[in-house]
Amino acid sequence: MPRAEPDESEVGNDRASEATARDVPAIVGSNLRRLRKAQGFSLERLAELSGVSRAMLGQIETAKSAPTVSLLWRVADALGVPVATLVATESEPSVVVIHRDRASVLVASEGRYASRSLSPGHRQRSTGFFELTFAASHRESFPAADIGTRHNLVVSAGRLAVTVGSEASVILDEGDAITFEASNVYVIENTGPALARAYLVVTTPSA
Repeated sequence: MPRAEPDESEVGNDRASEATARDVPAIVGSNLRRLRKAQGFSLERLAELSGVSRAMLGQIETAKSAPTVSLLWRVADALGVPVATLVATESEPSVVVIHRDRASVLVASEGRYASRSLSPGHRQRSTGFFELTFAASHRESFPAADIGTRHNLVVSAGRLAVTVGSEASVILDEGDAITFEASNVYVIENTGPALARAYLVVTTPSA
């Protein structure tokens, strides 16, 4: 029996699927670059956390390479986001609720430091909002971010010492805030005997 000719809707769906498939590397690359910058990670730092080479990450961000599913899992895990976040294309809703038990959380230094994202990770934006927690007497080092990235940090509980590049350390008590250029390596230390908490807004240069 001769095969029936496809109707216009079938042809349209096939073309849309082909276009979507071609767009995937660009979508993943754009999302990866935005998420990496929002968390203040350099390519080197993300490579260290994910086990994916810096060169490969660079190729993904520029849509020169289509990552495998297993590679996406490793990168998403390092960023503390679901894999779906890296391929999301949906538009911005007017209201977004981020439940505590569903938030993206990055835990490092054997649990002595944690960063919880308070922004929808799959949305296109130039700012990120995070809750940071530091165990008693813990000192955490952060890599330099892209030039033009600024951090605004406010302490909500405890006392923190912040050292940016070669600048002198600044002591922040509860309620104190600091803003700084994050293109230098910086260190945050909990100088108190109990858990310290702070909130961080990261503003990245426009892509």
